[in-house]
Parts: sequence; C-alpha cells; structure tokens
Amino acid sequence: MSTLVVLGTQWGDEGKGKVVHYLAKQADYIVRYQGGNNAGHTLIYENKPFILHLIPSGILFPDKYCLITNGVVVDPKALKEEIALLDKNNVSIEKRFFISGQAHIILPYHKFIDGILEEENIKIGTTRRGIGPAYADKAKRIGIRVVDYLEKDVFEDLLEKNLIEKAPILKNSRVDIANLKEEILKDREELSIFLEPFVADTSIMIESAIRKNKKILFESAQGTMLDLDFGTYPFVTSSNPIAGGVCPGAGIGPTKIDNVLGVVKAYTTRVGEGPFTAELFDEMGKFLREKGVEYGATTGRPRRCGWFDAVV
Repeated sequence: MSTLVVLGTQWGDEGKGKVVHYLAKQADYIVRYQGGNNAGHTLIYENKPFILHLIPSGILFPDKYCLITNGVVVDPKALKEEIALLDKNNVSIEKRFFISGQAHIILPYHKFIDGILEEENIKIGTTRRGIGPAYADKAKRIGIRVVDYLEKDVFEDLLEKNLIEKAPILKNSRVDIANLKEEILKDREELSIFLEPFVADTSIMIESAIRKNKKILFESAQGTMLDLDFGTYPFVTSSNPIAGGVCPGAGIGPTKIDNVLGVVKAYTTRVGEGPFTAELFDEMGKFLREKGVEYGATTGRPRRCGWFDAVV
C-alpha cells in the first residue's frame, strides 16, 4: 500500500470502518475526503466501543496522522463532541489531526433547511445533519469555509449574506432569524478558537507525504450506490464517495492513486428511501436486521435488508 482508497460498493454500512481500522495499522496517514457527520463507524479498540462520524478511523492508533480534507463538510459542534469523546478515553490527537482550511462549515441553518426540504420535497431519507444544504451552498459559491469561519469580520459578512438569501425558506418555517444569528455568532466565539490549532493545508501535506513514500489510506464515507453522480439519483448523498472523488476531495491527481479496495457485505442493506431490488420484506429481512444489528450508527434508524446483489 502506497496510496489506497477504501470505499463501500453498496449503499454504505458495508463495514468500511472496521476494514480501515485494520489497514490503518500499516498506514502513515488516514484521510477523509468527502461527506460529513452523516455517516458513522463503530469501532472496538482496547475493548471499548467508539462511534466516529468525522474523524478518520485511524485516530485510535497513536502514531498515525489523520486528515479531514477540503471535500468534507464540517460541523464544528459535532467535531468538538467527537474530540471530547476521544479525550475522555485518553486518545490524544495533538499534532496528528488536521483539517483543511478549504473544507466548508455546516451551520445551524443548514440543518433547519435540510429538515424543511425533507418534509416538503422528495423524501430521500436524509439524516438532517445539514450535509446537502452545506454542499449546495458550496456549489452556489456562497458557502463558508473553515478559513472564513476563523476570521470574525469575514465570517460575519458571509453570515449576513447567507441569512438574507435563506430568509424566505426560514421565515416560512417560523425560524427566528435574529435569534438564530445570535446563536451562531455566540457559538463561533468558542468554536473558532477550538478549530484553529487543527487547520492546515492538507493537500500540501498529502503531496509531501507521497513524495516521501509514506503510506496513505483514503477513507470513504457512504457507498458507491449513494454517489451523487453514479448512485441511485436522486436518492443519493451530496458528494462523491467513489475512488475518483479523492482527486477533487483531497487535492491529488488520479495518477497518485495506486490501489482501490471495495468493501462488500454478504447481504445488502440500505438506510433511507430509494430503489432496492433485492430488499426482503418478510421474516428473513427481519432476521437479517436483528442478527446483524442493522441499525444506523448515526441515526439509529433500522436498515432495510436484502439478499446479496452482485449486479449492484
């Protein structure tokens, strides 16, 4: 393994986290390149369970560097809670965990809008964590990046523009925009100080590591069939969990990807809405769910279960 991408070949929940956790022992860097805290990995380390949503699985090994790159959308509150969990269990991340300054920030209004759209439009089974609206802002070029979040004046200006742009949908749902703005500004005072020590140019770090022949493991979230472009659209996620997503998501060229490892489960599961040809609606489906403990690590929702589908 020089550079290796580990991804799910179904609709997520294939066990990528456990595979990455195992392979991380051989890696120098473990990198998250897309998604947000809408996915979860349940890991057992030193007989303790850890559920990680944002931080790469390799963080549990004390000699590994873990990166969140520009392709990820970051909820500062959720990240702080995750780091607090690691601290509580004596897992130090100092000087080995870094976040790209170009990663975009998830703010409370993204979560409000996520829920509103889920109720009013096509129900796709979103986790309502604000992932889709944050990526939408990025595409509309009004998103707020980590580097913007750290600069008070820049952030306040961008926040004002975003709240004006989103006022119609928020007011229709009776969201108090003035209170929302006050809450966001208050949270930023603490969260920006928390984030700043972790911010780095992760693309340069990765390029430097490649030149030094370090072993780099790229960790995907969700699965291939949830890819924004190649999944079961519109019942998909808002990013590209396929191997090609590493290039824009982490800032490396396609020739720098040496190997790709697809993780598949012996039966198939899916969370949320969308087509699922092999789905089982009978007692066998219930048996697979209970025996496999098929409940989402992020939402706790029961997963839809079905036979293994080689075509998928």
